Amino acid sequence: MWADFLGGAGPEFYGFNRITVILILATLIGGIILRLLTMAYSSSLLRRLLKSEKLNSEAVKDSDKALGLAVGSVFAYFVIQWMNNDIASEEPLFMMPEYVGIILPSVFQFLAASCLVLWAFRFVGIVEILVMKFDDDGNMDGSEKTLISALESILKFIIIFTGGVFIADAVGLDLTSLIAGLGISGLALALAAKDTISNFFGAVTVLLDKPFKVGDWVMIGAVEGTVEEINLRTTVIRTGGDTIVTVPNSTLVSTPVENFGKRRWRRWMNLMHFDINSEPSAVQKFCDEVTQLILDHSQTTKEDSSYCMIETISAQSIDVSILVYWDTTSTIEERKARENFILELMQIAKKMNLEFYDSRIRSQR
Repeated sequence: MWADFLGGAGPEFYGFNRITVILILATLIGGIILRLLTMAYSSSLLRRLLKSEKLNSEAVKDSDKALGLAVGSVFAYFVIQWMNNDIASEEPLFMMPEYVGIILPSVFQFLAASCLVLWAFRFVGIVEILVMKFDDDGNMDGSEKTLISALESILKFIIIFTGGVFIADAVGLDLTSLIAGLGISGLALALAAKDTISNFFGAVTVLLDKPFKVGDWVMIGAVEGTVEEINLRTTVIRTGGDTIVTVPNSTLVSTPVENFGKRRWRRWMNLMHFDINSEPSAVQKFCDEVTQLILDHSQTTKEDSSYCMIETISAQSIDVSILVYWDTTSTIEERKARENFILELMQIAKKMNLEFYDSRIRSQR
């Protein structure tokens, strides 16, 4: 029917008949039309879906050309494969040399895989958009930058590996032998670079779980200090002595991490020693005023658990215990609030004519 419609299959010409030549030309024209249509509508569709100016300007721009060529190549690949299936039938309609039927699908598969890899690479930047979307403060710190870098590296590897499989198949490589060879080589490389691999996946685990971020004061094993950098292989800690300690990320998975930056409040407890000859009513009034100071203070919390009470008495002193919970976000802010609070304690003690116990003065008497 198709042969009669097209004026007969026609005589053989260099291994092709007329209907085959016509369909190949029609396939090429159809592929070009599909490429132009994809280029015309993919950009506007992707811009509506992504809704990100940065990603639109970096990824969508010029990506329509690669996507259009990939769509046209996929269309041509399936048409040529359909023709090959027809040629292999008992009463074939089409006719073309065997090497052409082998080369053309490989060419179109190679073009499609290569263009899809190029197109997908432009959208790796979507990782940054997604990370920033779930970020609370809207500011990208070092840990988030490292997370983006790690996820982008993994995504690029997946794209290259998947595209490489299709490209290898297109050029006729034996994937079974290739995968077997990669398995042996990969095992050797994995054994040689197991520490690097464990550090990389340790970094990914830490960055996803977010036990700490850059700027937090942490204790990791015997190391205590401020997190300065979170890299793919190591985490850099600046200690209280202003030294740098590099912690392998693999240890962060199995080592307990104490993050002082995650504290909801900061507990401060102090014991004040008043002279044993202090007036009891003055000591009691001191405790009452300090308790009220804690309740009225703008930077304290957990007032129900805070107190200023007489702890104990000895032959030399009356000991008053003070417990305060600071509602501050940084160590510097806590120290400043504590400094002002101690100065107010001294003013109250002075107002009550209370003297602090000093063992040196007592021994001189």
